[in-house]
Amino acid sequence: MQLVFVTNNPGKLQEIKSLLGDIFQLKSLKDIGFDGEIPETNPTLEENASAKAFYIYDRFLVDCFADDTGLEVEVLNNQPGVFSARFAEMDAPVRYTGKKELTEANIEKLLNQLDGKKSRKARFRTVISLVLGGKELRFDGIVRGEITHEKRGEGGFGYDPVFIAEGQNQTFAEMSLEEKNRISHRAIAFRKLVEYLKGSRDIINGDL
Repeated sequence: MQLVFVTNNPGKLQEIKSLLGDIFQLKSLKDIGFDGEIPETNPTLEENASAKAFYIYDRFLVDCFADDTGLEVEVLNNQPGVFSARFAEMDAPVRYTGKKELTEANIEKLLNQLDGKKSRKARFRTVISLVLGGKELRFDGIVRGEITHEKRGEGGFGYDPVFIAEGQNQTFAEMSLEEKNRISHRAIAFRKLVEYLKGSRDIINGDL
């Protein structure tokens, strides 16, 4: 079974490949010859994930899935949320040309806004939109935790260096990929996706 993961993020691609193993033939946007930008202008994670999946399905007619993830900080009224990836650019004249530079600016803005706040409770939320034959299914995953006072760790991506999940003493960026995949929001949502796909594969192969 072939699937396209609608992402340009190599970190995300590596995470889902480690979960899928060799059961499915996972293709990237590069594999299908797409190197453009996909609009992410919707007000919710659900709508963004759906729009990205159908953007590729409608153009290439390939089964695919897309995810959208947001960091929701309680004391900031669940910001940055759907704007997590471009938090530093909101209400600011500056535009960042590199992803690494923007990520650093996002984290800096978040820590500045939390300076002096008593509560640092936050949660990561992922929504996946799977489009098979033009029909959509959605899967979600949530992990709760808190924001650190400074960056810790060199792994992961995005806000991983400043997020500690409940019951843990390391940030996501300090964990190995295997450790992170056991508890992360994206892993929870992807496991739901994988379980569904395994069932679909069994049906397709006549095993059920």
